[in-house]
Amino acid sequence: MGDPWLTIIGMADDTAEALPPASSAALADAEVIIGGARHLELVDAGARGTPWPIPFSIDPVLAAEGRKTVVLASGDPFWFGAGGSLVDHLDPGTWRVIPAPSTFALVAGRLGWRMEDITCHGLHAAPYARLRAALAPNARMICLVRDGAAPAELASWLTMHNAGDARLYICERMGGVAERIRETTAATFDLTDINTPVAVAIALPPNTGLSRASGLPDDTFANDGQITKRPVRALTLSALAPRPGELLWDIGAGSGSISVEWCLAGGTAVAFEQHAARVANIAQNIESFGIDHRMRVQHGTAANLIPDAPTPDAVFVGGGGTAALFAHLFGLLPKGVRLVANGVTLETEALLTTLHAKHGGDLMRIEIAQATPLGAMRGWNPTRAIVQWSMQI
Repeated sequence: MGDPWLTIIGMADDTAEALPPASSAALADAEVIIGGARHLELVDAGARGTPWPIPFSIDPVLAAEGRKTVVLASGDPFWFGAGGSLVDHLDPGTWRVIPAPSTFALVAGRLGWRMEDITCHGLHAAPYARLRAALAPNARMICLVRDGAAPAELASWLTMHNAGDARLYICERMGGVAERIRETTAATFDLTDINTPVAVAIALPPNTGLSRASGLPDDTFANDGQITKRPVRALTLSALAPRPGELLWDIGAGSGSISVEWCLAGGTAVAFEQHAARVANIAQNIESFGIDHRMRVQHGTAANLIPDAPTPDAVFVGGGGTAALFAHLFGLLPKGVRLVANGVTLETEALLTTLHAKHGGDLMRIEIAQATPLGAMRGWNPTRAIVQWSMQI
C-alpha cells in the first residue's frame, strides 16, 4: 500500500482518550487535521486544525497532498461518511482508514435490532423521499439526519406517507457520555432539545410502502392521462427486464412511469419528452419518489438528445416511434441492448410488424377489457389494443 500521506480516522462521540493507539499516533504525527468543529475540539487540533468548508468540499484535503494529514469523521468513514467522498479523488496507496463503530451499529446494539434486518440511510443532504422505496410493512430502518430539526421533519414526512404509527427512536450523540435515546411515534412527535449528531431509528407499521411488483396504480403518478396504463406497464417492465445498476432510455416518456418503476428496481434512467407540461409531471414524479439520484428528464426531441446520452442497457419507445427514430437507434446502439416499443395506432402497429419481420424478437398484441356498469348490470369495456415489440440488438 506504499506510504500513505492521508489517514482517515473514525471517531465515536467521546473524548480523544478513547481512540485506539494507531489513531492517536497518526494524530500526533499529523501536520494537518481536517474535520468538523466538534471533532477538531475533541482532539485539540489547535493551529493544525482545518474545519470542513460550508458547503462541504474536499478541497482542503486535496490541497494537503504530500503532507501528513488526518481527516476526522464520525464512526465508520466509509458508511455515508467522508471516506467515500475522498477516495474517488485519491490514488491507491495514498490513504489508510482506521474506522470506529458506525452509528448504525451503535443504535442497533442499543435497541437490540439485528443489522441484517435493517436498512441504513444517510439523509444529511438527501430528501426524505429517498426512503420511499424502502418503506415496507413492519420494516426497520436507521437514518442519519443533518440536525436537531430533522427528526420532526422526518416524522411529518412519514405521517404524510401513511406511516404515522411508526415507532421512532431519536438517538443522540451515540457512543459517548451524553448519549440519549427517546421514543415516540411519527404522528405524535413533540420532542425538543435534540442534540447532534443524531440518528432516527424507525420501526414501521403494517400496510406501509409501495408494492414491489411491477405495475403501480396509475394514480400513484402525476400525469395528464398520457401514461402507460398499469397492466401494460407491468408487461412492458417484464419485457425490459430491469436489473440493479442498469441504465434505461425512456423515449416519449409521458409521465415517466416506466422510468420510475425501473429506478425503483435499482436502475437509472434518462427520460426524453418533448412536451413541456409532461416534463413538469416527470420532474414531479422524480421528486415524489425520491429518485433524483437515479433519474433525470430531458426536454426536447429524442433524436436530437440521445447522441449525447450515456449508452443504455435498455431502451423503451413509448411515444414518437417512427421509422427514422428506429433507424437512428439501430445505427447508434451496441449489441446486447434490450429494445421494447409499444404502439397503439394502425401506423405504429404496421411499423412494428415490419421491424419484427426484419429484426426478429417478440411481437405481442395486448388486449384488455375491464368490467364497468352497463345499465343495472355490468359489461366488458375494452381498452385500445397495444402492440408490443421487444428484442435484443
